Amino acid sequence: MEETVQEVLIFSGTSEGRKLAEQLLESQIAVTVSVVTDYGQEVMEQGAENSLLEVHRGRLDLPQMEKLIGSKSWRAVVDATHPFAQQVTQNIAQACANQGCKVLRLLRQEAGKANGSEECQSENQQESEYISQAKITYVDSMEEAADYLNQTQGNIFFTTGSKELPQYLSVIEDISRVYVRILPDGAQVEKCRGLGLKGKQIICMQGPFSEALNTAMLQQLQASVLVTKETSHAGGFSEKLRAAAKTGAETLVIRRPCEYGYSMEQILDKLGVKRAAERCITLAGMGMGSLSNMTREVYKACQDADLIIGAARMLDTIKSIAKSTKMLYHSEEIIEYVVTHPQYQNIVILLSGDVGFYSGAKKIIEAFSKRDESQKRIEAEASSAIDKKKAGYQLRLLSGVPSVVYFASRLGIPWEDMALLSLHGRRQNLIAALQNRGNVFALMDGAEGIQKLSKQLLDYGFSEVEMNVGCQLSYPQEKILRGKPEQFLDYSDQGVAVVILRSQQASAWVVTHGIADTEFIRGEVPMTKEEVRSVSLAKLALTEDAIVYDIGAGTGSVAIECARQAVSGKIYAIERNPQALELIRKNKLKHRVDNLELVEGEAPQSLRELPAPTHAFIGGSGGNIREIAEVLWRKNPAVRLVWNVVSLETLREIMELIEDTTFSQKEIVQVSVAKAKTMGKHQLMIGQNPVYVITLQK
Repeated sequence: MEETVQEVLIFSGTSEGRKLAEQLLESQIAVTVSVVTDYGQEVMEQGAENSLLEVHRGRLDLPQMEKLIGSKSWRAVVDATHPFAQQVTQNIAQACANQGCKVLRLLRQEAGKANGSEECQSENQQESEYISQAKITYVDSMEEAADYLNQTQGNIFFTTGSKELPQYLSVIEDISRVYVRILPDGAQVEKCRGLGLKGKQIICMQGPFSEALNTAMLQQLQASVLVTKETSHAGGFSEKLRAAAKTGAETLVIRRPCEYGYSMEQILDKLGVKRAAERCITLAGMGMGSLSNMTREVYKACQDADLIIGAARMLDTIKSIAKSTKMLYHSEEIIEYVVTHPQYQNIVILLSGDVGFYSGAKKIIEAFSKRDESQKRIEAEASSAIDKKKAGYQLRLLSGVPSVVYFASRLGIPWEDMALLSLHGRRQNLIAALQNRGNVFALMDGAEGIQKLSKQLLDYGFSEVEMNVGCQLSYPQEKILRGKPEQFLDYSDQGVAVVILRSQQASAWVVTHGIADTEFIRGEVPMTKEEVRSVSLAKLALTEDAIVYDIGAGTGSVAIECARQAVSGKIYAIERNPQALELIRKNKLKHRVDNLELVEGEAPQSLRELPAPTHAFIGGSGGNIREIAEVLWRKNPAVRLVWNVVSLETLREIMELIEDTTFSQKEIVQVSVAKAKTMGKHQLMIGQNPVYVITLQK
């Protein structure tokens, strides 16, 4: 005989009913949901089709409920209708009694009381303080509300739906004062018209409604009273109270009826359904920051979350849809909070922009990974069994709109050819990117960062670059400015800023080494000549992110060539001669190598505070060959050293060092160069001093 699948019947009218259905479907339990409106059916059926889900739409009277309840041998019948739908709840209970079965009443979570946590209590206190100056009147019934409204003056804004409107309007003496907000449903509109309301008094909108939207509607209607039910957070109760407080309107609140029933967890337990062992932790990019800029996927994740973590401005944006929030910034604090608050099963961590573009998501993922490794070690060392279910979680990422995409679209330009950088709390070689690419996007550190960048562009000769600055993007106070760097030297707008630079002067550097000697500002300072420099750079074998010391830098010719090749690295030009330092400074600006830093002093003393090098070129050692080498090896035993040696005495010192040390790579090359010089009608080859190029690496 084929086994009969026992289904669960849910009479739904709240978000809790939808979530219960989702939990049951995830556990492969068939569900039939009864809803009243088209909107309710749309909400229940949104997302992928599920063969285990059946939705019945339409208002049912008592006989129809009895027929539906008696149509199958239900595993359970759940009443998840709205707390104010008391007659419906009574009919469901009566229909179940007539059919000889029990009903489980699902209690709706009250606003701000999720899990009874300290955080929620704190938020409730803040909410109470915020609206303490507002005028709020509580009544226990619709009849009492209608009687009270007759004693008031001014327009009345009803946010209670259309169901009870006949009872209200039959008692209210002047219905021209009444404005109602209902779902965009034709039948409801006709119902309102039949009660005597005109078109301008009927506002058809689908929620959720933010505080800002409620405020705007109260102001537009010039309402003196807002009527609402004492609903849950999902019903937008807090947003209504705050909006009324802002506009000075009185709030008339119809108290929530006292009722008995079960929480979501209790009903799931009664049905033998356990919540997934894994908690869901979502890292969500919220775009620029405004609610309208969020993707629908991120918006829904926030709606469904038990807890949302993020910065203050982000939490302020989503307060209309959040059940519980926690303001945290640092990845370690976030992980610690998540781990120590297991009561939250579905957590969203909000991040600005996109999770893959200079986002805090990277550090959070790394922090979770470290914690996983630590947990594995604990489990391996434990002598007794560990409840792994408490620690389990599923980590997912939801993308947002990156700032570069938004800003480029606002400027009406493509972003496909831009170099994408961040100067927000980090250092990157923007000048090299601008020189080679011509188009650069960068995240900035507010007004101070814009000022510093403007001066930097002028110093490196980019006075004609087009500078586009965006501040508070997507917010009402959004500001976009365009001009030359000189115009932003006194930029003062505070807030999150981005910049797009567009240069007509850009020309890609020649990627092979060998800048002509004539391209350097010389003076009377010795310089490593072009041909010897080329061989030395080849022996250095630089990587793009190399950290290079140029010891005894002279005019800086080697350091500048290194800076062009290691564009994502850092070059330190160490020089004791003040005249030489000034020449290096001038050559740095001429060749636009912002990743070159000057260090005044003599090696090895001046090397001690610098970061560990990956490569070092020694053109002048001041007789401190062994001391310099030992300092470099202490900083990084694998550092690659290249010496240029002219005198035999210096060569002897290096040979002694080589004899005392073991190297994985050791090479000595002598470079002899002769250049043609015109003398009368003849080209004579004039020889330069031979140079030993010595490469050493342990």
